[in-house]
Amino acid sequence: MSNSAVPARIDFQVPAALRKWPSLQNQRRVDGFSPYLLLESTLEECLRVLMNKPAGTLHLYEIHTAPQLPLVEGVLPGEHVAELARLRELARLQDFL
Repeated sequence: MSNSAVPARIDFQVPAALRKWPSLQNQRRVDGFSPYLLLESTLEECLRVLMNKPAGTLHLYEIHTAPQLPLVEGVLPGEHVAELARLRELARLQDFL
């Protein structure tokens, strides 16, 4: 098995910030606006809070954290967070086994 086939480990305890874009009719307002802070905690806590938001609003959120390449970039769009949450659950299962 080559190193490229080994999945990278993600540290879900790193500091992170959950941010939300101002919106109008469920669309981001980018004209002179920037996302505002909702939560400063760990990557795991930000994921948990974001995954409890309605699926149709995930595009309004971002998680800002330290990059953990190749899987975690510095700014995670809400649309990509579901996959990262699945990886978190997989990591928990592997730790349990």
